[in-house]
Amino acid sequence: MYQLVIASNNEGKIREIKSMIEDIELLSLKDIGFTAEIPEPYHTFEENALTKASAIHQFSGKNVFADDSGLCVKALHGSPGVDSAHYCGERDDEKNLQKILDELKGADDRSAFYKAVICLIWNEEVYYFEGICEGELIEEKRGAGGFGYDPIFIPKGYEQTFGELPLAIKNQISHRGKAVRKMIAFLNEQ
Repeated sequence: MYQLVIASNNEGKIREIKSMIEDIELLSLKDIGFTAEIPEPYHTFEENALTKASAIHQFSGKNVFADDSGLCVKALHGSPGVDSAHYCGERDDEKNLQKILDELKGADDRSAFYKAVICLIWNEEVYYFEGICEGELIEEKRGAGGFGYDPIFIPKGYEQTFGELPLAIKNQISHRGKAVRKMIAFLNEQ
């Protein structure tokens, strides 16, 4: 069985991706003993994903993928974007979510989209896979599922937030789900 390292210790993200990958053993950073913090200094999802994937590949020598993703809000000119995980100045999902809600008070346009970019290093080659999920932001949290901004994001065509939708449905329509499926299709061809 092939091994593939996911450059993350985010339990929510790992659980989502593990539920979508079958014939590959998915290893977390904890599984390979990687404990360093990888800086994400860049202003694009692609550069940040490549930085993470490269660091883990150099450390482990294994095939690896990293994703960088975020919420892009039209009324905020695309912010928080690549800064989604630490929009409030630190890695705190609740404070980040509250900052968005505060900034959107009174906004007519609440449209937003999640974007995910996966960088895969497979047999020493680099590949990218992208997924986008459009929707809108509501004014207060609903649902206890998901993570990050999920309790305030309603995907287009649905009435429930990502925090309310079952994981199987979220994986079908989410930005990360779309990018992971593109990567899985590629891996199946290998």
